[in-house]
Amino acid sequence: MDWLVTILNFIGQQILNVPAYLIGIITAIGLIALRRNSGQVVGGALKAALGFLILGAGATVVTNSLDPLGTLILAVTGAQGVIPTNEVITAIAQEDFGAQSAYVLTLGFLVMLLLARFTPLKYVFLTGHHMVFMATMLTVVLSVGLGEGLSWLVVIIGAFLLGVVMVVMPAFVHPWTKKVTGNDTIAIGHFGTLGYIAAGAAGQAVGRRSKSTEDIKFPQGLRFLRDSMVATALSMVLIYLVFSIWGLITLPREEALAIFDVADAGAFIMAGFGLALQFGVGVAIILYGVRTVLGELVPAFQGIANKVVPGAKAALDIPIVFPFGQNAVLIGFLSSFAGGLVALGLLAVWLNPVFGLALILPGMVPHFFTGGGAGVYGNATGGRRGAMAGGFINGVIITILPAILLQVLGEFGFANSTFGDADFGWFGTIIGLSLRTGTAGGIVLTVLIALVLVVAASIYQRKVVDAGWVPGANRDKWLEEEKAAEKARADAAKAAAKDDADKEKDV
Repeated sequence: MDWLVTILNFIGQQILNVPAYLIGIITAIGLIALRRNSGQVVGGALKAALGFLILGAGATVVTNSLDPLGTLILAVTGAQGVIPTNEVITAIAQEDFGAQSAYVLTLGFLVMLLLARFTPLKYVFLTGHHMVFMATMLTVVLSVGLGEGLSWLVVIIGAFLLGVVMVVMPAFVHPWTKKVTGNDTIAIGHFGTLGYIAAGAAGQAVGRRSKSTEDIKFPQGLRFLRDSMVATALSMVLIYLVFSIWGLITLPREEALAIFDVADAGAFIMAGFGLALQFGVGVAIILYGVRTVLGELVPAFQGIANKVVPGAKAALDIPIVFPFGQNAVLIGFLSSFAGGLVALGLLAVWLNPVFGLALILPGMVPHFFTGGGAGVYGNATGGRRGAMAGGFINGVIITILPAILLQVLGEFGFANSTFGDADFGWFGTIIGLSLRTGTAGGIVLTVLIALVLVVAASIYQRKVVDAGWVPGANRDKWLEEEKAAEKARADAAKAAAKDDADKEKDV
């Protein structure tokens, strides 16, 4: 059976783990289903894959510019704790659970396709790296929770759980996704979903009379800030400069210079300035990659929807919504980071001493991607207030939930690392707690949890999503009233100007 493990590892790690390849394959299948010629199939698949590689390149630039900032902030503040990193804990777990997680990943993808084909949950999850993260987490929790000698059962249950969570989470967030995009062509396949739902709900609660972040009016001298790339880069320049100067003042000189690997204070300041500009470049690359992917994948996916999984929607990574609220991304990021700091204080003062929860330090990368997404969702339902509230709540969620999950993972030998995004936190925790009831009880409870999620999501899909519920409808009504009032004022001003002109003529 070693050959089968090798093949499954190859499929799981070298194909399903590379979103660009998966997107290209899916695009090719869709174009074939649409009976396109070979040139169109190859060209469309390559362009979609290249678009996703462009998106990934932008994400890498953003990550590389944020990591030093995170190190600098931790150094100047003296914070100690755990930074949730999906890639790190996955790499550690692969040493002991690599083969099983490959089985779970591959079979889980098939389970997802079956559920999409035969249930109302017509979502095909295409964010490959998040599939790997979730498959790894489920494999670890199930392997240790069920005990040795039940690896086949770990694979079966893990694949079922993975397939379920990949179709139900896009369904639960889809009303807000439609609100963001303005149509029903794509879905979100990213395991920060709970944060996006909370952000959309927060926007509804606080932003009924708040205008969009994209309508921010700048004074004449600041009109250049209407360019989101410029505004984003300038904001990061200010943040970097503040912490760079703080670091030079408070840290030993050698320790400060080592963060950016430079020789003197001037180079240190300019290194921060350059990294801030790289952040703006990375965001611009992401937005271009998103547009390229959507231009090829969405039309091709119609073939899959019609032939393979009727009515299917592609569930894509969270940066796919960034173009729908570019100012909201920045506001959500900063608000999420602020929420993470507040939650860290809550952990330090109360939750750590009383419940033993670990201190979760805010990582800049998860706060940017999930916080930026939360800002877009909050803005869609609650404008500027919604973007700020949504990002803040997301920051609290991705700080508290990883701390709770860490207690579960700590029992399995992973006490110094945890998964960072919201859905890993709640899903991993309830599965881990279910397994504490014993092998038989754990099996029953985990399967029951999966079935409940499928049934609840199917009902939600029928009664809420398909019924056309629109989040933030009251705000939409207010915006229409404001638009009508502005038009009336403009018409009145125009009529008054005409009257004045007529009077001057008479004179």
